[in-house]
Amino acid sequence: MSKTKATKTADRAADAYAAARENPYVQRLIEDEELRDNLREAFERARGAYGRATGNGKGAVKAVTSDKKVQKDLGKAAESLREASEALREPKKKRKKSRLGRLILFAIVAAGIALVLS
Repeated sequence: MSKTKATKTADRAADAYAAARENPYVQRLIEDEELRDNLREAFERARGAYGRATGNGKGAVKAVTSDKKVQKDLGKAAESLREASEALREPKKKRKKSRLGRLILFAIVAAGIALVLS
């Protein structure tokens, strides 16, 4: 019996969900709010630095070497990435498991399935 396209897609989504649940880095990202905050700040700072470096008309190299705000944003982005990296290397803190993380992961997978099926 041949599977429908929707069934195959649902199977792939279920496999992706299972793989994500088993990945320790994904688990840390879901469970560790400080790690998420560090990654979010690093992204926002890098995006700001990129926008300022490319949007000023001077050229990216000159902006990075002479613009103090670009340098500050890049430094803060690097600091946030370093903190996130250290948080990933540290042993996982023993805490009560949050159902919110599982709910968020389930919602993301369900939304993906809904998009594929629609």
